[in-house]
Amino acid sequence: MEKNQFTDRVRIQIRAGNGGDGMNSFKAYKGKPACGPDGGDGGDGGSVYFLGDKDMTDLLTYRFASHFAAENGERGGTNRCTGKNGGDVILKVPCGTVIKDFESGKIIADVFSDGEKVKIAEGGKGGKGNVRFTTARRHAPHFAQKGQKVKPHDIILEMKVIADVGIVGFPNVGKSTLLSRISAARPKIANYHFTTLSPNLGVVRYYEKSFIAADIPGLIEGAAQGAGLGHDFLRHIERTRMILHVVDISACEGRDPIEDFKKINDELKEYSEVLASLPQVVVCNKCDIPSAEENLKKFKKKYGKKYKIYSMAAISDKNFDQLLQGLFEVLDTLPPVEPIRPEEEFIYTDRTDITHFEIVKLDADVYEVTGGLVEMLCRNVELNDPASMAYFQKVLRTQGVIKELQKSGCKEGDTVIVGDVEFDFME
Repeated sequence: MEKNQFTDRVRIQIRAGNGGDGMNSFKAYKGKPACGPDGGDGGDGGSVYFLGDKDMTDLLTYRFASHFAAENGERGGTNRCTGKNGGDVILKVPCGTVIKDFESGKIIADVFSDGEKVKIAEGGKGGKGNVRFTTARRHAPHFAQKGQKVKPHDIILEMKVIADVGIVGFPNVGKSTLLSRISAARPKIANYHFTTLSPNLGVVRYYEKSFIAADIPGLIEGAAQGAGLGHDFLRHIERTRMILHVVDISACEGRDPIEDFKKINDELKEYSEVLASLPQVVVCNKCDIPSAEENLKKFKKKYGKKYKIYSMAAISDKNFDQLLQGLFEVLDTLPPVEPIRPEEEFIYTDRTDITHFEIVKLDADVYEVTGGLVEMLCRNVELNDPASMAYFQKVLRTQGVIKELQKSGCKEGDTVIVGDVEFDFME
């Protein structure tokens, strides 16, 4: 069984609660069996919310439980009592979790801050009780409205680390060691590739100033296409304000530092032009190894005019002041990290416009009425109740459905389909 596996992307299914049915009932006293309608409305279904939690570090919770549903609204009661509303579901996620619709890939929300609460799915509306259908002519309606049913929705949760500085580089170049020296973070450190399997965060303090640094797992050539660990973790650099690029200047593993630096930048550019445009500070690490001196000269000659370069041995150097000062100088010129703003406000809701309808001609003498009006009628109408059917016909006339059918060519004797109801048209 996998233990402590970092999880930063999951697919889950959420469903808001259904609305409770309205009650169809009549008052009854001893000796007076029917004293008028008193059916109450059904309760609204619960909604689904997401809540940012700074104490959560990944989405591991959602690997083992992937279906979440709010409570349904309760049925209306007698004596005009409204049914109880369904309870909401509140799902905690790490700060920086982006929520996407699974089918379209559209960003729904970005839960950016601790305590930020976002509604994603809205519960169904409760149905009206029969007392709500009384009119001057209809004193005793024997029908009530059904509660609104809602559908489940598949979504993607994608965590993106929020940090000021993203530390990148090839595997085993000393990124974790550097983070452990400039912050209180204690990442796993060992002399083999891919020691870091998940982003490590550390708070770097320098006098009264501070910033958050993220050690991103080692990137390799082809990371933007999914090679190594890069494809899974490049997304975490998207939240950073600048990049701290660590290079093994000693070439002790047989790689060329200049080529390494170029390859990582090429991967960043291929993944995102925005990443490639972020300010970079370069740390040439392992300068205590004899082969480093000559390589450092070549590196500075190649990139010294474009980048600020610091040389050090992260495992033994005690003086990091110069590097920290340089990082703060760059950060002071940059805007803060901002949440991703969806193109439009979006909440899953099955509440439709109950006045909207469309007429579709299915055959020479068959017409179908569709739309929110039909959904409303399906909830309201009892097919075996004359009063309910009279209400159905009245709505078709008052809402202009009959006129539109005539305009569409519907004539007497033609078949009209409205939801589950099928009847012969009569002018």
